[in-house]
Amino acid sequence: MRQLLVQVPRGCGQQVLDIANACNGANLIQFEGARSDERLDVGIIHVSNGKVEQLLEKLEALPNLHVTLLPRGVIALQPPASKASQQVKDVEARSPIEIFLSGLQSVGSWKGFLGYAAAAGVVVWIGLFTNTSYLLVAAMLIAPFAGPAMNGAIATARGDGKLLRRSLYRYFAALAMTILVAGALSLILQQKVVTSSMSATSTVSTVAVLLPLVAGAAGALNLVQSERSSLVSGAAVGMLVAASLAPPAGVVGMAIAMGRWDLVSNGIFVLLLQLVGINVSAAIVFRAYGLSAQGARYNRGKRWLFPSALIATFLALLGLLTWQFSTPPELQRGSREQRAIAEIQEVVNDSGFAELVEANVRFTPVNIKGQNTLLGTIYVQRQAGVTESSEKIRSHLTRTIQSQLIERGFNVTPLIDVSVLDAPS
Repeated sequence: MRQLLVQVPRGCGQQVLDIANACNGANLIQFEGARSDERLDVGIIHVSNGKVEQLLEKLEALPNLHVTLLPRGVIALQPPASKASQQVKDVEARSPIEIFLSGLQSVGSWKGFLGYAAAAGVVVWIGLFTNTSYLLVAAMLIAPFAGPAMNGAIATARGDGKLLRRSLYRYFAALAMTILVAGALSLILQQKVVTSSMSATSTVSTVAVLLPLVAGAAGALNLVQSERSSLVSGAAVGMLVAASLAPPAGVVGMAIAMGRWDLVSNGIFVLLLQLVGINVSAAIVFRAYGLSAQGARYNRGKRWLFPSALIATFLALLGLLTWQFSTPPELQRGSREQRAIAEIQEVVNDSGFAELVEANVRFTPVNIKGQNTLLGTIYVQRQAGVTESSEKIRSHLTRTIQSQLIERGFNVTPLIDVSVLDAPS
């Protein structure tokens, strides 16, 4: 439940109580008060989350209304005592007005906002440069990307063009700060080599779109759920959103400093995909929970903006997916690596010479002009009864694997190293 402190001119207190009773208010209190030279009736009202906006709409008819909404959940207990267990089961979602106002409150000062973005740039650069995974997690925790992304989805659901523009501006400002900091550090230290963490972060798979869709839905659910019914902390959800933003932003800055434009394009694709995917899923969830263009104490939304923004976002998502699937394998390397392992396993098992022990396949971070290099390190075990030499088996499997990868349209230059192992006699 939510607690509201309502101040109205003297004589209007009974109307406040009547409205609260009509909204199933609990533990209602009215008393006389004063503000400067004005005499007031003050009411303390407890209503369920779902009734907050309805209550505010009805109170708007009262003159000189002042309302204080406490954002923390309260437990209003009433007799009989045996019903206490039922009365505390308030797991209703937050009211639309509270979701909207909490989103606006999350917009902090520009100094602090850009300061966190710069700090995230330093931490993510160190993590990528030194291949330290826990520093990448730390960068996800302090990166301030989740707030603007979720506010953009709230603005889309409510049809608020002003908030949408402001959210996008803050989103790209934070990304630009992180990119600039990471790029500056790479320039200062004269970085020349792509690290394994940079290579792994810039590797995109065909299912990359699922992460922002899930992150957006999870972030929206966390914002709409009552704090006592939410099973996941806001920090964890914020990290989920930033997980797909902070490392790619760092890679973009470092790659610009190194002149690796292939990594830059991959990072920009990921950053745009995150924004679009988060906006689509989160806006739909917010809309399903009652956020609309008009509501209590909110009339800035345009009804036409939600479908228009959603259609534009869907078209942007379709454009990004078209970009991804029309330029293989640059934006599909993660999936291509898994498919290549499956092809290698098929070749080895059908050869009649050996059985697959392990296959490690990856695209190399070294940029060889004019080719996409797929490096494969393969270990096989000679089958029982096979008398051919290890060199013959190795040569046969190498040629067959390379031919199959080329014939299956991988559009790569496969560099394959096969090691033939013998079981102890």
